[in-house]
Amino acid sequence: MDLEPRLLRYFLAVAQELHFGRAAARLYISQPSLSSQIQNLERTLGTDLFVRNSRQVALTPAGRALLEEAPLALGALERAAEHARLAGAGIAGTVRLGYAPMAGYETLGAILTAVEHDSPNVTVVASELFSSEIPGRVLAGELDIGLALFPEPMRGVRSRPIRTEPLALLAGRHHRLAGSDPVPVTSLAGETLLMFPRELAPGYYDRVVAACEQHGFQPQIRAFADPPPQAMVARLRTTREVGLPLQSFARHTAAADPGVVARNIVQPEITAEWSILWPARGQSEAIMRFLKSARRCSEENGWLDAAVADI
Repeated sequence: MDLEPRLLRYFLAVAQELHFGRAAARLYISQPSLSSQIQNLERTLGTDLFVRNSRQVALTPAGRALLEEAPLALGALERAAEHARLAGAGIAGTVRLGYAPMAGYETLGAILTAVEHDSPNVTVVASELFSSEIPGRVLAGELDIGLALFPEPMRGVRSRPIRTEPLALLAGRHHRLAGSDPVPVTSLAGETLLMFPRELAPGYYDRVVAACEQHGFQPQIRAFADPPPQAMVARLRTTREVGLPLQSFARHTAAADPGVVARNIVQPEITAEWSILWPARGQSEAIMRFLKSARRCSEENGWLDAAVADI
């Protein structure tokens, strides 16, 4: 059935006025033309919508049913048209975002707040993935934006630093290092470091190993089999191991869990680098607006020494 929105608008005018002359004047068309259009609508639907006589116009049961639904149908059509217009202008659309787990404790929230402020009609669909997975998902077209730690370079995927964040020590409250703050890197010698398996975040893993080796010792690392960050916390409460997560995660966890403490790491500070990724080709206006908001967020929060360039 080919039902034109114009005919529904004509029907609504007559149904609301219950007078063809007044409805025609409201629509700026002639009364005979309006009558002809309503007859076309009735033929399309296969039923009468109005009872007409010389004195009055009244709705039939079919007309009353259409009167209930027609405004909803027209409203949905108008919303769809407006959404398409906004999307074409880059003011609306959907961005599929993949982010590494620890971004969810500070970095991700700040960026999404900036995007919501700048582009309230852009919908972000976020998925938690490990850093090693994200570049490939962007390249395959499964993600529009990635937020990863030390992402591996990949042809067809662009990447820019968005935040430098220090790592922190996370340990059980009764651990020998719990009473120290800050904790020098050399104090980690002889400790068992609980970390993600290297294949899930190789750049993060290698940064920790390099910092220890530069201070003359090979770290003892245990890669926990259950990788979500909170799984690490459960182990730290009951073992002598220590974690080296991002500072935002460590502080959040210690504030929420009296069984663990967070301590700064110094001499030197070990830092991790968040990067934002996007496809080298075929960026939508919604993606570009997201990137612009992320850059503003980085600058306003002082996440990098220099502004993120070329986004």
